[in-house]
Amino acid sequence: MSSTSDIKYDFMSDTLTKPTPEMLQAMIAANVGDDVYGEDPTVVDLENYVAELTGKEAAMFCVSSTMSNQVAVRSHLPQPPHSIICDDRAHIHRYEAGGLAIFSQTTTYTITPKNGVYITAEEIRNKLVPHGDVHFCPTKLIEIENTLGGSIMPLDEVTKIRQLANEKGIKVHLDGARLWNVCVATNTDMKVWTSQVDSVNLCLSKGIGAPIGAILAGSKEYIERARYYRKLMGGGWRQAGVLAAAARVAIDTVWPKMALDHANAAALAKGFASRGVNTVIPVDTNMVMLDAKSGGVDVSKLSDECRKFGIRVRSSSPDVIRFVFHHQIDADAVDLVLQAYDNTHSKH
Repeated sequence: MSSTSDIKYDFMSDTLTKPTPEMLQAMIAANVGDDVYGEDPTVVDLENYVAELTGKEAAMFCVSSTMSNQVAVRSHLPQPPHSIICDDRAHIHRYEAGGLAIFSQTTTYTITPKNGVYITAEEIRNKLVPHGDVHFCPTKLIEIENTLGGSIMPLDEVTKIRQLANEKGIKVHLDGARLWNVCVATNTDMKVWTSQVDSVNLCLSKGIGAPIGAILAGSKEYIERARYYRKLMGGGWRQAGVLAAAARVAIDTVWPKMALDHANAAALAKGFASRGVNTVIPVDTNMVMLDAKSGGVDVSKLSDECRKFGIRVRSSSPDVIRFVFHHQIDADAVDLVLQAYDNTHSKH
C-alpha cells in the first residue's frame, strides 16, 4: 500500500477522521468498568443517551456498524427459513462479508430502485415472499438504509414502508449509519425517523468522527437478545468506556457542525456541474457520487493530479468517483479538487 503521510485531505470515506483533542482527553478521563457485565458507567451513559435520542427502550454499544447490523438481523430472525428485502446496494448485502448467510442463515431479495435513489414501499410489496410455498424463504425482515450513497430516503416513503410492514407482520431494520446526516439535512428530530422502524443502527465512526463504534437501538427485549449475539460474535469488549467517551464527545461536538460538510459537498457538486460533470444521484448530504463516465472524466489522471495537491479520492466503480466529506475536510479542499480537474481536463 502507498503511504498516506503526504495526504492532507482524504475523500475516501468519513471513517478516516482523526480523534479530536476533546475526544482524546475524554478517553483519558473516562470512568470505566467491565461492559460484558454491564458495569462500565461510560458505556451505560452512552447507551442510555442514544436510547433517548432514538426514542427506543434500550441501546447497545458495538464495535462497528457491520457488527451492529449483523447482530440486528440475527436478533430479528431467530429461526429459519427466512428472507430479507433490501436495496441491491445495501451495506448488509454487499459489504459485510456475507455475514447474513453465515450468522442468520438468511437470503436476500434485493431491489434496484427504479428512481435510481431509494427503494419504495410499492417495490417492496411486489417483492414480498409470503408463507406457504416451500420453494421460497418467506420475508421476515425489511431493511432500509438512510442515507444510501449520501442521498436521503424521504420520510413519507419510510412511513409507507412502515405501514406495509405492519400490514404484513414484518419487522423493519434501519441501517442509519449516517442518520446523523439525515437529521441535519432535513432539520428533523431523530425520533421522527426511528419511530418508523423496529431497530436502528447508528455508526459512530462515520460522519460524527468517533474513532470506533456503532450503536444498535430497539426494544428492551430485543436489545437483551442482541447482547447474546454480540457476545457470540466476539463483541464482548471489556473497558469499552474509553471508546464510548470519545463517541459521546463526537455526538456533542461534531454532529452540530455537520451542515458544513453538506455545504462543502454541495459546493463541489456545483463546481463540477458548471464544468459539465454531474452526479449519478442527488447530493443531499456529505457525498458526491460523480458521474465520471458520462462526464468524460479521466479517473486515473484526476486521481494522480489530486495526489499532487495532497488529496486522495476513491473510484467507487470504473464509472463513478465518490467524494465523502467530514468535519476534517474544509472548503479549501473543494477548490483544490476543482483545480486538479481543470489541470487535467482543460480544453486546448
